[in-house]
Amino acid sequence: MSDWRGETLEALRGLILQADPGIVETRKWQKPTNPDGVPCFEKAGILFTGETYRDKIKLTFARGAALPDPSGLFNASLDAGTRRAIDIREGDRLDPEAFQALVRAAVTQNQSAAKR
Repeated sequence: MSDWRGETLEALRGLILQADPGIVETRKWQKPTNPDGVPCFEKAGILFTGETYRDKIKLTFARGAALPDPSGLFNASLDAGTRRAIDIREGDRLDPEAFQALVRAAVTQNQSAAKR
């Protein structure tokens, strides 16, 4: 994407890899209406997806309900049973340190679940 969404996703990728260089980005769920698929960030399973919409980017954490979020980054899917999401709209500013802490917590959660 060549607009603010592409720029924002690129900046997020940098923050994600700074938080944990072992995180891998894959693409899943390709279909005719979305041939590129959905970016999925993984380590010991899916950590979160990075879906793009016309007016936002939605980062959906697979096990977000189990993650500490003292900075209140989660602002969507708050009533979902397991997942939580961060909706980012044009002009929004995401606290990089709080985001990286959330990413690291998601990695720890996945690794913990994988050991069981």
